[in-house]
Amino acid sequence: MSAATAEFEAAFILHARPYQETSQILEVLANEHGRVGIVARGARRPASRWRSVLQPFQAVRLSWGGRGSLQTLRAAEATSPEAALQGMALMGAYYLNELILNFIRRGDPHPGLFMAYAQALDELRLGGDPEPALRRFELGLLAEVGYGLNLDHDVLNDVALDPQRTYEYRIEHGPVPAEAGQGVLVLSGLTLLAISRGELSDPGVLQSAKRLLRGVLAHYLDGRTLRTRQVLASMRRTPVAPQPS
Repeated sequence: MSAATAEFEAAFILHARPYQETSQILEVLANEHGRVGIVARGARRPASRWRSVLQPFQAVRLSWGGRGSLQTLRAAEATSPEAALQGMALMGAYYLNELILNFIRRGDPHPGLFMAYAQALDELRLGGDPEPALRRFELGLLAEVGYGLNLDHDVLNDVALDPQRTYEYRIEHGPVPAEAGQGVLVLSGLTLLAISRGELSDPGVLQSAKRLLRGVLAHYLDGRTLRTRQVLASMRRTPVAPQPS
């Protein structure tokens, strides 16, 4: 493979794993280069200047170079400090990372996805229900990788969706009138149009978006499971322990 270099490119750390005795292999989402594999030599040493910088969900600027599938980190610096993610927001952010690692190959530039990821993290840091931010990111991710959803057009009759009608969503095709077929992904035209505009404040629309996107993502994951989704579901089922008075 040809040489690749970057000088202080905006990036986020998606995943880090130990490499040799003191180093790490990083999976990075970079603004211009997309997903990049980088070796951070000595990053696990107690005195490493990179230990506090190479953290997930922290906006950083990285310099790297080298040949092959793994680049070598040359410099790293944090940008403005970000508020820490906690609880459901933290797990939601890990879910975003797992989606990217499953859908994005190394070396494919995705500047639109980088912006969508940064925006989703900002939304998660605001607190509240993380679900709208996750759904909007899923929609953006699918569009970036060429699996964008048609949510406003009846593909059987080649007309705009009727808000008053009910449709079956056929994966890889789009909505058809529900009476033309049967399936689990049946939604109203009004709901599909709201999802297409990213209007997810209504609980019913949000739940329908989750059901639709879960089915679409499962189709393209082709049997691969998302561990963070299982953890998120478990956290929602676990009751919060009462605090001592």
